[in-house]
Amino acid sequence: MPDGTDFDGSAAERWEWSADEVRRVGHQVVELIAQHLSELPDAPVFRPFPNERAESMLEEPLPEHGISADEILERFAAEVLPYPFGNGHPRFAGWINGPPVVISVLAEALAAAMNPSVAGGNHAATYVERQVLEWLKQMLGYPAEAMGLLVSGGSAATILGLTCARYHATGGQARSSGVQQDGHRLAIYTSDQGHSAIVKAAELLGLGTKALRTVPTDDRWRLDPVALDQAITEDIASGWQPMAVAASAGTVNTGAIDPLAAIREICDRHSIWMHVDGAYGAPAILDPRYRSELEPLRAADSLAVDAHKWLYIPYDAGVVLVRDAELMRDTFSLVPSYLRQEADPDGVTWLPWFSEYGLEQTRSFRALKIWMALLHHGRSGYAQSISRDNCLADHFADRAVAHPELQLVAHHLSVVCLRACPAGIPDGQLDAFNQAVLRAVQLGGETFLTSTELEGRFVLRAAFVNPRMATDDVDRMVDEIVRQATRQRDAR
Repeated sequence: MPDGTDFDGSAAERWEWSADEVRRVGHQVVELIAQHLSELPDAPVFRPFPNERAESMLEEPLPEHGISADEILERFAAEVLPYPFGNGHPRFAGWINGPPVVISVLAEALAAAMNPSVAGGNHAATYVERQVLEWLKQMLGYPAEAMGLLVSGGSAATILGLTCARYHATGGQARSSGVQQDGHRLAIYTSDQGHSAIVKAAELLGLGTKALRTVPTDDRWRLDPVALDQAITEDIASGWQPMAVAASAGTVNTGAIDPLAAIREICDRHSIWMHVDGAYGAPAILDPRYRSELEPLRAADSLAVDAHKWLYIPYDAGVVLVRDAELMRDTFSLVPSYLRQEADPDGVTWLPWFSEYGLEQTRSFRALKIWMALLHHGRSGYAQSISRDNCLADHFADRAVAHPELQLVAHHLSVVCLRACPAGIPDGQLDAFNQAVLRAVQLGGETFLTSTELEGRFVLRAAFVNPRMATDDVDRMVDEIVRQATRQRDAR
């Protein structure tokens, strides 16, 4: 050993565990998982991480010597597990964050144990991802010949989809000349309800926010096709080149589904790429009530979906699908076409590497948790759960409409926006009043919802993507909003 280096035999042993030790500690981990999931309904939906604990954690230095697995799990149980994000709870309806399906929780450990790099190659993980992509295409009605990737989430999927759109609009020249060298003045169109990922994509792709056109929405918060066509026509006349329309299949704010068929027709007429942000709403195609609205997803040039939203997969599990597989490969691949190898002389199939279709060379085994969940629940299981989430949202909205001191503002898919409007609170004070109600609800521990702004008004917002929720939980949520609103009114 080099001078000054002490050999710690116990530390060295921590790198190699016996099968018995793996089983012993593994049983403790499974017990913690089971305890956490089973006790959630009786725990507060949310409680902030204590300030003193946060300060202590951030000030704690890296340990010089390691500690045992038992001690680590004790610390985890005491310091981490009691303060979750909250989305595993049956009365959590914040943002769009569902609880994890249990089979996928266990799949995460199995994927980590295999620990493959899924850039490509001929090994099981690459075929699991291929199969997951095929199943998702079937679920969403997307063409079988399309290609896709598992990514971190909808933001990454949107960036990849719009990168393909840039390649398409510039005839591939953007890869060598950029977007400014050949006189391209590219424009992207989205609604005023479009996700911020579209703005981020415009910036990262070198177009800038000046290239982003914000199209107004109709009275149902959907992109207005007439206004879209007008904006495109005006840009063409002014020397701009329309690059892509980024439509939404379930906006984050209200759950609205843009008129996808009409948008596709406009894109075809002007030869423009159609990207659809279906990160939240695309799986609702399994609910018969929304199938016709979402069937045009199959015509999108690229589609973003978050399996960690309405498929209840543990984070992170995003998906991008692109209709033109070869264009997707040409957009990202650094392997010349004459060197691309599909099979070796022995006849072993070598599918194109995933790294040729996106930004990442290092890619984790995300597919296993999706693969196991799809196998475990099947199409019908997901269809029933998604339809049920929509029914719970309907019930929540009906309760709001029926209550004299609640006002329903928007309701599409499983998103519901409302305001507390008790007698005696002037209209000019309702924003501040609802902000106070939201804070009290979130910290009260009974339920958790979030907020947004619609037409300049602060509104409470609930998103139902939670197969652990029941009708009784929805009733308790409404009752808690009313109770906290009454308390805030009486305290004024």
